[in-house]
Amino acid sequence: MLGLVGNSGLVEPPDALLHAILDAVDHVRDQGRAGKEIKGHRDGFPTDCPGGPLYAWVQRGAPRPGTDPAPGGPSTTAPPFPGRLLKYPPIMRGEDVRTWQAKVVERGFELDVDGAYGPASREVCLSFQRQQDIEDDGVVGPVTWRLTWDAPTI
Repeated sequence: MLGLVGNSGLVEPPDALLHAILDAVDHVRDQGRAGKEIKGHRDGFPTDCPGGPLYAWVQRGAPRPGTDPAPGGPSTTAPPFPGRLLKYPPIMRGEDVRTWQAKVVERGFELDVDGAYGPASREVCLSFQRQQDIEDDGVVGPVTWRLTWDAPTI
């Protein structure tokens, strides 16, 4: 699905646009095999698209305007996405890695909470993504990050 806003003038997506995007996503999920993920163009390509306000909505889990968050939608428990994709190779180190590792261990996965995202973290990420029926790329992006806190324990 594609939602278009400008970089001047209409930059804040109106509720009607957000509803239209979600209606189209619902249709594709009902009639096809679309998964749970909703991403911004910048999640896969070096671009600023979608713009700030539309991307912020995507990062909040694409909630339907005027409704309470749906299961798996925006969280009151997940810390904000750290702003970088956690992936291997190369080994990535940082508190954001340690935070994610601690949460997946709390969810029952076996992993050293060492702040280093290497092959073991990638394997746990892949297992978690498959468990959640989302794209299994081994990368902790906004959707995987949010679901780590919000998804029901299986």
